Amino acid sequence: MKIYEELVARGLIAQVTDEEEIKNLINNGKATFYIGFDPTADSLHVGHFMALCLMKRLQMAGNRPVVLIGGGTGYVGDPSGRTDMRSMMTPETIKHNCECFKKQMERFIEFGDNKAIMVNNADWLLKLNYIELLREVGACFSVNNMLRARCYEQRMEKGLSFLEFNYMIMQSYDFYHLFKEYGCNMQFGGDDQWSNMLGGTELIRKKLGKDAHAMTITLLMNSEGKKMGKTASGAVWLDPNKTSPYEFFQYWRNVGDADVLKCIRMLTFLPLSEIDRMDSWEGSRLNEAKEILAFELTKLVHGEEEAVKARDASHAVFGGSGAHADMPTVSFGGGDFEDGKIGLLKAMVKAGMATSNGEARRTVLQGGVSVDESKISDPSFAFTKEQLSAGTIVKKGKKVIMKFIAE
Repeated sequence: MKIYEELVARGLIAQVTDEEEIKNLINNGKATFYIGFDPTADSLHVGHFMALCLMKRLQMAGNRPVVLIGGGTGYVGDPSGRTDMRSMMTPETIKHNCECFKKQMERFIEFGDNKAIMVNNADWLLKLNYIELLREVGACFSVNNMLRARCYEQRMEKGLSFLEFNYMIMQSYDFYHLFKEYGCNMQFGGDDQWSNMLGGTELIRKKLGKDAHAMTITLLMNSEGKKMGKTASGAVWLDPNKTSPYEFFQYWRNVGDADVLKCIRMLTFLPLSEIDRMDSWEGSRLNEAKEILAFELTKLVHGEEEAVKARDASHAVFGGSGAHADMPTVSFGGGDFEDGKIGLLKAMVKAGMATSNGEARRTVLQGGVSVDESKISDPSFAFTKEQLSAGTIVKKGKKVIMKFIAE
């Protein structure tokens, strides 16, 4: 099976323009394609996973990835899928986040001569002259068409700033610039980016002629991929200092029964023939599939050694053998204790299991917290310093498990 057909079989392709030409370029390793990442944090999260895996698959098939870091568009903010305006970031924050992204991406993509390249759109967007941009690019866009775009749809009711309204033009200009400077003939993005991406394709054809080859593909990265980046307690990061390999493993180990095979198909590099045999798995065998998913993705992000440790830690905790050296640990010092005790609610907040005492209290009252396998229903429960000196396992729901210990 050729790479384009494999992407379709894995459920990754949502919409395309010029499918036959796209298929020809990808299958023959002649695509130079880009995917953009706005540096809104200092770590990628699992919502970026599908894009990273896609770049890896296409590079393995001989195509050339262009990783576009949105150091320039980060000044504007993408309104797609949002109900409010993004917080404005300082230039220093944007630069730092861009550097963090590259370090993480090197696990997925091979950079170097005639290989993948990373570019930052700040290098050209920040140099644009406003009047020249209006004349050269603005004239190519219809405001009527822009207002009908899906990326602005949600924002029209609450109000769309003129700053954000320019995002489509900035993103379109990126493709135009990459096409001219790097021979980039294809762009990929989530299904919420379709209008922005078509804007880039049309800009190239209007500026360079109808024969200019500029292709567009969207994936199910918003509806199926980006939502994976969020849990009830926040984002699941690729940075091990933000989300440990054990926590990362547990996140994927606890995906829903209806999603596990979809995730294996879209995100892992297991052969499709092997995945197809899992389609008939039911009941307890789905737990086996979840462990396969968790191990494969943890190995991809953190390496095989960390994946093995995370799997062993999971078996130790859920197999009834108690704590494991590699599970997340929170230490409590003398200043945390009052009369030799620390309340459960206070401890949960410090550990990041809850954002406030109120949230922690509700979780306890709803039966969502256990200590050393015993369900705790009393919000006034407290740990003694002696109790924590040996280490105590605290669980919030099924996904969040930590070891509390006194320093």
